[in-house]
Amino acid sequence: MPEPDPTRRLRLDLSYDGSDFHGWAVQPGLRTVQGELEAALAQVTRTPVAVTVAGRTDTGVHARGQVCHLDLGEQVLAGLPGRSDRDPAAALVTRLAGVLPADVVVHTARVVPDAFDARFGALRRTYRYRISDSPSVHDPLRRDVLRHRRPLDVEAMDRASEVLLGEHDFLSFCRPREGASTTRTLELLRWERPGPGFADAGLVVATVRADAFCHHMVRSLVGTLLPVGEGRQGEGWPAAVLAARTREAGRRGEAGAASLCPPQGLTLEDIEYPPDDGLAEQARRARTLRG
Repeated sequence: MPEPDPTRRLRLDLSYDGSDFHGWAVQPGLRTVQGELEAALAQVTRTPVAVTVAGRTDTGVHARGQVCHLDLGEQVLAGLPGRSDRDPAAALVTRLAGVLPADVVVHTARVVPDAFDARFGALRRTYRYRISDSPSVHDPLRRDVLRHRRPLDVEAMDRASEVLLGEHDFLSFCRPREGASTTRTLELLRWERPGPGFADAGLVVATVRADAFCHHMVRSLVGTLLPVGEGRQGEGWPAAVLAARTREAGRRGEAGAASLCPPQGLTLEDIEYPPDDGLAEQARRARTLRG
């Protein structure tokens, strides 16, 4: 009986335009990022491959800095360069580029310690939500920006966000998974309108960073701040929604579960990990914390 092929863990860094995907996770009969990626990996390696992702994105949400990991047999990995002397991980990137659709790009692949866990090993995740609130800055070529009909007061939105920073139970802003915690540490929620010469000039941009996010949390944070920017709610509105700690809709004039903004303005920008010697401890701590 042949000896089993030992495996090596690889980290993939990738980007995608989420406009034409039904989110990250595989769903029968629907086009998803995970489905396209795993099909491409299976075609290139000639073996079934399952990937674990840092953060599952919803339908229509984009990623510039997504991360996932997978395990490949050493013999499979060694065979990827063919007759060339290329690094096997670099050969994987080149071969994936030939079979993936144009709206998914794997930028890099590299062998990592077995303790690396793309999901639970992450220290923090950063998202940006981009809004165009004026016809003068609408760009029909961009699919990562929400077109908004009313002008927004960026300074008021930024001030109102301060109360949400730190560790809180974000139940009002999440669609919770049964038995899982909705407590998160929000490190950054900043609103700005970049000036001429800067990236995203003229747009309203929210930068959101946390140790982790529960389902729909970023879109709910933005959805709660939009009425403040429009002047329909005062700057104390986000604090009231946070304090409500409910999934029920609010009665007229009262705070309830946060409103959910559309997905197309949201992009996963970056994911940070600890040094290799801290990977196992970070993954253990995160699993315990998230239930």
